[in-house]
Amino acid sequence: MTIAHPAPIMLVTGGSRGIGAATARLAAARGYDVAISYVERDAAARAVIADVEACGRRGIAVQADNADAADVTRLFATLDRELGAIDVLVNNASILGLQSRFEDLAPDRIRDIFAVNAIGSMLCAQEAVKRMSFRHGGKGGAIVNVSSAAARLGSPFEYVDYAASKGALETFTTGLAKEVAKEGIRVNAVRPGHIYTEMHASGGEPDRVDRVKATIPMGRGGQPEEVARAILWLAGDEASFITGTFLDATGGK
Repeated sequence: MTIAHPAPIMLVTGGSRGIGAATARLAAARGYDVAISYVERDAAARAVIADVEACGRRGIAVQADNADAADVTRLFATLDRELGAIDVLVNNASILGLQSRFEDLAPDRIRDIFAVNAIGSMLCAQEAVKRMSFRHGGKGGAIVNVSSAAARLGSPFEYVDYAASKGALETFTTGLAKEVAKEGIRVNAVRPGHIYTEMHASGGEPDRVDRVKATIPMGRGGQPEEVARAILWLAGDEASFITGTFLDATGGK
C-alpha cells in the first residue's frame, strides 16, 4: 500500500505579480501547496491561486502588508489554520520608488522602502523560524530571500535606497543562516538582475530592461520564471548542504 505524504507548504510574499507569481505557479507545478500574500492586487492574487489549484494543489491568498507587524502575524496565523506547517518561506515582497538622485529622496520614502524590503522580510523570517526550528519542535525548512543585483551595484542615480534595503537583506541572510543552521533551517538569497516585471513601472520607466539589456553579458533581460527556477532550487533538497549563499540570476552582470 502506498502511503500519501502531505505536500510541502510554501509561502511567497508579494505573490500576485512578477517573480512572486511565477514562483507560486512553479511551486504548485512541482508539488507544493502555496500561500501568497499581496497588498492591493486582489484579482491578480486570485488568478495565481486559481493556477495553483489547477495543478491539483491547495492555495490561499492573504491580504497582508509586510510593513505592518500585525499583518505579518495574521498572515502566518492564517497559513497555520488553512494549510498547516510552513516548509519554505520566500521573502519576495518589495517596493520601489521613482528614479531619483539620492539627495532628493524624502525621508518617508526611505523609511517605507526599508519597512517593506528589509524589516518586513525580517518579521516574516521571525515567524517562519518560530515554526520551522528544531528548538521550537519544528521539522526544519528553508528561507529564500529575494535580493537584487542592486545590492552589489548600488543603483546610483536611480534607486540607492532600494539597493541599500537589499544590502540590508543580504547581511540579514548571512547572519540568520549561521544562527539557525543547526536548527534545520537553511537561509539563502537570490539576486535577480534586470527582469521583465511590472516593478519597473513603479520606478517610472516601464521599458527599463530594454534600455539596459545591451549592458548584460547575455544580451537580454531575464524572465520571472528564470528567477523562480533558481528560488525553487534553493528551496529544495538539491540544495540540502547550501546555506548563507547568494545565487545571481543576472545574465552575467
